[in-house]
Amino acid sequence: MPSWIGAVILPLSGLLLSLPAGAEVKARSCGEVRQAYGAKGFSLADIPYQEIAGEHLRICPQEYTCCTTEMEDKLSQQSKLEFENLVEETSHFVRTTFVSRHKKFDEFFRELLENAEKSLNDMFVRTYGMLYMQNSEVFQDLFTELKRYYTGGNVNLEEMLNDFWARLLERMFQLINPQYHFSEDYLECVSKYTDQLKPFGDVPRKLKIQVTRAFIAARTFVQGLTVGREVANRVSKVSPTPGCIRALMKMLYCPYCRGLPSVRPCNNYCLNVMKGCLANQADLDTEWNLFIDAMLLVAERLEGPFNIESVMDPIDVKISEAIMNMQENSMQVSAKVFQGCGQPKPAPALRSARSAPENFNTRFRPYNPEERPTTAAGTSLDRLVTDIKEKLKLSKKVWSTLPYTICKDESMTAGTSNEEECWNGHSKARYLPEIMNDGLTNQINNPEVDVDITRPDTFIRQQIMALRVMTNKLKNAYNGNDVNFQDTSDESSGSGSGSGCMDDVCPTEFEFVTTEAPAVDPDRREVDSSAAQLGHSLLSGSLACIVLALQRLCR
Repeated sequence: MPSWIGAVILPLSGLLLSLPAGAEVKARSCGEVRQAYGAKGFSLADIPYQEIAGEHLRICPQEYTCCTTEMEDKLSQQSKLEFENLVEETSHFVRTTFVSRHKKFDEFFRELLENAEKSLNDMFVRTYGMLYMQNSEVFQDLFTELKRYYTGGNVNLEEMLNDFWARLLERMFQLINPQYHFSEDYLECVSKYTDQLKPFGDVPRKLKIQVTRAFIAARTFVQGLTVGREVANRVSKVSPTPGCIRALMKMLYCPYCRGLPSVRPCNNYCLNVMKGCLANQADLDTEWNLFIDAMLLVAERLEGPFNIESVMDPIDVKISEAIMNMQENSMQVSAKVFQGCGQPKPAPALRSARSAPENFNTRFRPYNPEERPTTAAGTSLDRLVTDIKEKLKLSKKVWSTLPYTICKDESMTAGTSNEEECWNGHSKARYLPEIMNDGLTNQINNPEVDVDITRPDTFIRQQIMALRVMTNKLKNAYNGNDVNFQDTSDESSGSGSGSGCMDDVCPTEFEFVTTEAPAVDPDRREVDSSAAQLGHSLLSGSLACIVLALQRLCR
């Protein structure tokens, strides 16, 4: 015989003894509750046919009830699962936003880099043929480092780009002076003149500004999408406290125990329960909103001056323009280098017979912006950014409004228009307590959930810190700076992997100096002073012109 059968008889017999003569007692049927309970997938063996005394109940009112101990335990566990699912479903939009947009942006940037590298390779193979192919690793290394930076590698963009131009100068210097033999030490001396002589014109300076700030913005933005995705995924998986579980059971299933399975909770009652259960999540909101604002600012940069698409699409044409500048100024550059680094040794007879390759006189057609290659998924950066901006705006205040979103669901509560015929935690009547404010500290007097405001959720605090760190990176990216390479000796200077310049007109990065690099021969010995003097007298006229031109350029 089920335990609840005896429990029905004994309390009822006791009740009969205490009632006045002639009074009639009729236990209410649990038929409606049995039907609702069975619809949840539970065994009807747990539930009585008629109400029983409720002294055994630990959460619901200890009055006559349709609930046994087993039922209360199972419904309590059911309320916990339903709450967890509710939070996950309600935050589904924000989670899918970050998951899907991270995937799209990452695919876009990776394909953009692949397209740019392929375009440069195709163009330079057609133009320079074997000369390019024999030196292609210089360009391959450039794209390898750009990809490594984008994927989170520890790359200083400015140093990497400076190294690229120095290596390119060394290779080209040998190609335009095939009659000489250059040792590694001599070529190292040559690279020291990259900044002073500007052999590639103003292309390296402009490209460095454009590439650094565009890549910083792109990488940081995708990192932001990653952090948003991870935080949203983690926070949406809640672990309700024992106090929260009790409150959920009382709100969702104590109506079953009172024989009122169709009566839904009052709207304000639901809000207090959810605000108590989601108090820590609401505390995430302030930092989350700052993070979203920072993401929107960087998105605007990606649409405008930090547009990585407009930087990478024509990068092959920009580098070829720099090479042409070097060709046109090859004599002046060589003369200055010979003065500073010493007269190089002649190459063997076979090599000295060669002249500068004819291919280097090729002129490149002007770049046409309409010829951009189609990038990932046939979209463009502008379209991607416009889409994500709209989605990001919708995700603001998502954590503080979670209780309201859950409680406005008509399957969850009786709604705001039915305040008299709803479950208030004790009976079917109006809910009178006031609604609590958001956040942990405001739950000290929550009438429905026992919340320990002195113990913030460690897990949520970790997510707050992750957002704070990411927001700081985004702010730096907005200013064109890479937080990973900030100059800690002078934080206010804004130095780092980005120039911080808001347009292409920046202060002159290098001043021309007349102090020359020490003269060396291929074996790093000092060149005979008389030979150096002879070289100086022969080139003094042309060098004077170069100096004047460079001084004007640097101003």
